[in-house]
Amino acid sequence: MDTMNRCVALLFLAVVLLGALLIAQDKDRRAATPAAQVAASPFMVAAANPLATEAGRAVLADGGTAADAAVAVQAMLNLVEPQSSGIGGGAFLLYWDASERRLITLDGREKAPMAADETYWLGPDGEPVSWWDAVVGGRSVGVPGTLKLLETLHGRYGSQPWADLLRPAIDTADAGFEISPRLAESIAAAQERQLDRFETARAYFFNPDGTPKAAGTVLKNPAFANTLRLIAEQGSAPFYEGEIAADIVSAVRTDINPGILTLEDLAAYEVVEREPVCMPYRAFEVCGMGPPTSGGLTVGQILGMLATVDMSALGPSAEAWHLYIEAAKLAYADRALYMADSDYVAMPTKGLIDAGYLAERAALIDPDAAMDTAEAGSPPWDEAALWAPDTQVERPGTSHFVIVDSHGDMLSMTTTIETGFGSRVMTRGFLLNNELTDFARAPGADGQPVANRVEGGKRPRSSMSPTIVFKDGEPVLLVGSPGGSRIINYVANALVAMLDWGMDPQAAVAMGHVVNRNGATDLEEGTEAADLAEALRALGHEVNLRPLESGLHAIQILDDGTLTGGADPRREGVVLGR
Repeated sequence: MDTMNRCVALLFLAVVLLGALLIAQDKDRRAATPAAQVAASPFMVAAANPLATEAGRAVLADGGTAADAAVAVQAMLNLVEPQSSGIGGGAFLLYWDASERRLITLDGREKAPMAADETYWLGPDGEPVSWWDAVVGGRSVGVPGTLKLLETLHGRYGSQPWADLLRPAIDTADAGFEISPRLAESIAAAQERQLDRFETARAYFFNPDGTPKAAGTVLKNPAFANTLRLIAEQGSAPFYEGEIAADIVSAVRTDINPGILTLEDLAAYEVVEREPVCMPYRAFEVCGMGPPTSGGLTVGQILGMLATVDMSALGPSAEAWHLYIEAAKLAYADRALYMADSDYVAMPTKGLIDAGYLAERAALIDPDAAMDTAEAGSPPWDEAALWAPDTQVERPGTSHFVIVDSHGDMLSMTTTIETGFGSRVMTRGFLLNNELTDFARAPGADGQPVANRVEGGKRPRSSMSPTIVFKDGEPVLLVGSPGGSRIINYVANALVAMLDWGMDPQAAVAMGHVVNRNGATDLEEGTEAADLAEALRALGHEVNLRPLESGLHAIQILDDGTLTGGADPRREGVVLGR
């Protein structure tokens, strides 16, 4: 316990110093000078909040594994970045087991209640309900998977006591932490989206006079501390079958847009180990998560089409970005038609990243002119089925972290409650997700079903793209991002920057974004990406300049074992190591 006490002391020192730093920073985080490249050995962690990063660093410094550190990081993120992730949500994880030389992927995605069916998001008139009418309240809550994922991961790869890993978040919840500028801005913005409509959330995030709590306010969460104490003692059992489960079901049955989640739905939840989706690219193998997320496949398709082009020679030019945009259009077209929970719908998973198929798709790209909206292709597929396209857009309320430990294990994990502040429903100190709005609200079109329609027990399609890149069988890069349906572009942008253009992780994650989801192209305003606008318009692209709030984190493993990391300057993340 002496070692753990030292870790807690270090964490609280970080609370004081880093909290003060965040308050002093300029409000416009994107305009700030990007952080310098961080190098370390033998371990490193990058996460979206300094307190969460420090919690993971302390575990690694004490000899813990990447799995151990993930528990500490996620618990702290739940507390200090509650709008983005937590035990009320879901996650996808890639884990490299160095001793077995094996990559595993764990699916902790939320699930629909068993009683749900394809009419779930249809109103009394038979038409899909509006987006915000669906989000707010218990009806949008799916069965959470993050806690079960962490417990499963720790059971396989953890070396430190489970309870010790939750202690930093418990102590910080009891003592309080200073609301960061980003959290304060998020609370204020969410007031316009009904966050204060729910008594529990209103009492936690708002002052007695109804105003949002400001940056620098010390926020305590004794309810969450008590929840974590119970989980520290008994594991996930109370959450899925005990008193926490009962409180979740009660909260979901709120008077505001009540849901149908049951105790039986929670008790039946299981984490699923799935096959990684791996795509050769140049001298690398890029591995991601397969269905029910579309991330690994769609990132893989974009790269597979770009593999026919010498992107290195083109550099980050308008010509290169034109080719990227066209590949993204084609990939997103396939995503809309084919991708969903493969446990429920037949999917051409291998066909979508088949080299011959991607070469055919790449041949549709005109280097001199933009195509209109792309149509889905016909990948090699043993099972013929016709689906209607789904253009459901996921909203950004997510976080990502990457960890390398001193034993050689490493992970890339994307974690979410979907929209910022999720369903707005809060119980026992944590928010519940609105993940069921990631399903298509319209179950079909033109007489054809949508693959991503609601079905009982099904997991909604995601865009989360946790990624690990290999070279000659060795992991060389970890990366991922939040950002809703733009996640795929954020990750693919960063991969091209690092693998083709030789950027270090910090430069790659800070680079201005170029995003296309099979429509207009978004360029990140105030960055070098915005300078591409006229050249892209000349090629026929419809271009918009807008803020693009990624939250990329990356770690690169160099040949000599040195770790270099990058934290997205658009958020509050930092990289720490030794």
